[in-house]
Amino acid sequence: MANDDLSVLNIDKSRISRRGKKKHFVYLLLLPAFLIIVGVLYYQGVLTLAVKVDVARVVGLYPSEAYTLLNASGYVVAQRKAAVASKITARLVSLSVEEGSPVKAGQEIARLESDDLEAARNRALADLEFVRFKIEQVKAELTDATRSHQRNKQLLPKQYISMAEYDVGEARYRTARAALSAEEAALKASRAALRVAAVNLEYAIIRAPFDALVLTKNADIGDIVTPVGAAADSKSAVVNIADMDSLMVEVDVSESNIRQVYVKQPCEIRLDALPEARFAGRVHMIVPTADRSKASVMVKIAFLEKDRQILPEMSAKAAFLSQPLTVAEKEPVMAVPTAALMEAKGENIVFLVQDGKIIQKTVRLGRQLGDMTEVKSGLASDDVIALNPLHRLKQGMKVVISD
Repeated sequence: MANDDLSVLNIDKSRISRRGKKKHFVYLLLLPAFLIIVGVLYYQGVLTLAVKVDVARVVGLYPSEAYTLLNASGYVVAQRKAAVASKITARLVSLSVEEGSPVKAGQEIARLESDDLEAARNRALADLEFVRFKIEQVKAELTDATRSHQRNKQLLPKQYISMAEYDVGEARYRTARAALSAEEAALKASRAALRVAAVNLEYAIIRAPFDALVLTKNADIGDIVTPVGAAADSKSAVVNIADMDSLMVEVDVSESNIRQVYVKQPCEIRLDALPEARFAGRVHMIVPTADRSKASVMVKIAFLEKDRQILPEMSAKAAFLSQPLTVAEKEPVMAVPTAALMEAKGENIVFLVQDGKIIQKTVRLGRQLGDMTEVKSGLASDDVIALNPLHRLKQGMKVVISD
């Protein structure tokens, strides 16, 4: 029995050898498949280390930037503006406009207290009427004196009247003539006085000097308005107005760059208040003097397109262009740095960075815009593309964006 028990403990070496050979065979069969899978994963970048890349974004670019010779900043300024004030001192009794109100030349803006001026005009009118009646009286006297003088001329040679009577009649005639001349002069003076009174009364009405827009209102009903505003609690300008059709951009150009600017040069104007809009402009004037404190020369740029959103004193930037823009060049286009482009198999490609991996994209290109190139299709705005190192990148590779 003991020998039988020990026989159970014997190891069958032949069976172990056969089992090991089977496992080795299975490993040999799985190894090629494993190597193939590893190769595919490596090629796709799954098993590779992440590569540091410099990136850029696909941006909307205005073609005008490629034609820009010089940039300058300044402000929108109305070339025709006025602080509308009074020529007399009086209390403001009526104000018919407010900020933003359009006014026409000659339109009444405000009215001042004018009771005393109306009284003066009425008095001048009454004086004029009095002189007119006086003239009628003097004319009647002159007519009577003339007839009497003519009769005396006929009676004197026949000695029907004395020389003394003739002299009295002649003196009366000359006096009547002189009185008529005096009254006619008085009539002219009365008319002039009436004109002065009417002009003074007109000063009580403040009118717009030209077509404009009211920018600010500086006085209210009840305020004392004076020509200079020197009196206590008085106001000088009632409103400030500006001709909105005279708006221009005034920029300071460095003396060293002024040679690049010339009259009628095409420009593109951007306003900080309207960042999405770009306005066509043209150099209207180069002011013939320099500012020694800033070593600059003022340049005035006229708007070629009117827009009611443009207001005085808005900050502006102007780009001086080398050539006028076509209609197509006024619209933004998608563009990428030219350095981000590669050519493969006759196609233009870029490497899109998405979720930490490289995606190779075929793109259709447009015109060259400086160091940028227009992309007509293949990318979307704000896509992130790789810039460097392009020669090491391929589809599926893991990347990390460089600082």
